[in-house]
Amino acid sequence: MTIEVRVPQLPESVADATLVTWHKRPGDTVARDENLVDLETDKVVLEVPAPAAGVLKDIKLSDGTTVTSGQLLALIEEAGAGTGVHPAPVMPAAAAPAALAPAAAATAAGAGAGAVAPAGGSSAAKLSPAAKRVAEENRVDPKALQGSGRDGRVSKSDVVNYLQAKESTPAASPAGSPAAPAAKAPAPSPDAGSRGVRGSRTEQRVPMTRLRARIAERMVQAQATQALLTSFNEVDLLGVNALRSRYKESFEKQYGVKLGYMSFFAKACVEALKKFPSVNASVEGSDIVYHEYFDLGVAVSTDRGLVVPVLRDVDQLNFAEIEKSIANFAARARTGAITIEELTGGTFTITNGGVFGSLLSTPIVNSPQSAILGMHKVQDRPVVIEGQVVVRPMMYVALTYDHRIIDGREAVQFLVTVKQCLEDPARMVLQV
Repeated sequence: MTIEVRVPQLPESVADATLVTWHKRPGDTVARDENLVDLETDKVVLEVPAPAAGVLKDIKLSDGTTVTSGQLLALIEEAGAGTGVHPAPVMPAAAAPAALAPAAAATAAGAGAGAVAPAGGSSAAKLSPAAKRVAEENRVDPKALQGSGRDGRVSKSDVVNYLQAKESTPAASPAGSPAAPAAKAPAPSPDAGSRGVRGSRTEQRVPMTRLRARIAERMVQAQATQALLTSFNEVDLLGVNALRSRYKESFEKQYGVKLGYMSFFAKACVEALKKFPSVNASVEGSDIVYHEYFDLGVAVSTDRGLVVPVLRDVDQLNFAEIEKSIANFAARARTGAITIEELTGGTFTITNGGVFGSLLSTPIVNSPQSAILGMHKVQDRPVVIEGQVVVRPMMYVALTYDHRIIDGREAVQFLVTVKQCLEDPARMVLQV
């Protein structure tokens, strides 16, 4: 019996997807729920599992094709229908669902169920989607690649660097054949230094991933449609550091997660958003929509680009719940296991360039939101407190906002409120 493999129903917010990588070829044996192909949307990479065990009979669409919901991808000759193929045993308790699943989440479920790993072995499993695409286009063996990412994960830049190194390495002479005599190099002309070419000048042309293209589109759209302005302030984190040092061991022991800066900043932002509702609002046509809830987006950097998972109802979460949620989002976003629903919505965003060493920046608003807070590197600096010069752990903070609905006074006072909450963390407990 021939089984059709079709593009699953995409969410309403996603019009189409790009077929990134086939993990099987016609004639290959497939197990039920084994990942056949990766589909890349504007936000996440999705896997399409095999609906039945058998042999992949025909592939209808090639890599790089734009697909929509319900489109025919491939045909599978089901096991037992004259193929001589028997389905691989699968433990029902851990089997991955046949419905659409994010990348890595389905892979992890398949591994627990004894499903067949995607083609390419363990080395291929460590490639990011962008790295897979570049490697396959250039016919690079994944086993030859060395990953520079976390847990040896291979990024696109690792593949590009490998290709550049390979091109710059001279081919060896065949065994037993005499080496060709080296040609005498011509004497350099007096202006050779100005005209000569030194080192490799290779170029790699790689199409933008859908995520990168979407990020570019949204950033340009935000700057073209909003009146963006950035205000700055600085925060003395002595009080926050004292609390973290005092309670970090007991906090981690009790909740199983470290007490970081992000929970303090999230809580401080909620207090400031309560006082200045326009910072938590958005523009829809000629209307201003004031959100009476606090869904904070937290920017996470991944190999594929920046994603912003959303923490819902942060005003109702405690510090431990915020830290756990952020750690979970970050881990799953970097493996591609984040869901589209978790990336949708949000009324305000926090981004932390300080983890990369940024001292000061002007973040771009995540449209249709109207403001974003930028955190930066904590750095010991001399400051004047009560007439005395002292050294304190200082951080510059930046608020980029839509000046159409947020006045400069509100933006400045918002930052002052965040500063006050962080410099005196008791304010967040007492809500004063």
